[in-house]
Amino acid sequence: MDVDLIFRIAAIGIIVSVLNQVLIRAGREEQAMLTTLAGLIVVLMMIIYEISNLFETVKSVFQL
Repeated sequence: MDVDLIFRIAAIGIIVSVLNQVLIRAGREEQAMLTTLAGLIVVLMMIIYEISNLFETVKSVFQL
């Protein structure tokens, strides 16, 4: 498991959480929701990239 990936995902989660709270307290609930969605999309893209790499490795190991 790539520990660096876990730390990057955790960092994004912390940043999104802080921004979310700041925006909510400033009365900007819509921007807070968009920030949360953007963070989720970034994390999902990171995971999709890693899954793609995994499939490529499996293909090369089994010469598919």
